[in-house]
Amino acid sequence: MMALLILGALLLASAMPSAEAASPTPPPGASSCSGCHPTSKSVDTPVPRLVERSAAEIESAMLAFRMGQKPASVMDRIAKGFSDEEIKVIAAWYGALKD
Repeated sequence: MMALLILGALLLASAMPSAEAASPTPPPGASSCSGCHPTSKSVDTPVPRLVERSAAEIESAMLAFRMGQKPASVMDRIAKGFSDEEIKVIAAWYGALKD
């Protein structure tokens, strides 16, 4: 029973956005994303927007790019430059943004 409570608490904590995700200042590495992925709907672009996507979706895509499981022109090389933790923090920050 105690193990289930601990597991539940860990799952709940991991599902909550980090404190950095709510920050108006992007975490290290995140500002480079907006060079291709605009944060405003007013910008016309064929590149998918990250704003209003879930953190899980962004993190999953980044990991897939990094492992070569998702076709890419440059994202596979970019994703290889980030650690798992950096990807998680960047994904949480973009996932918390609203347009």
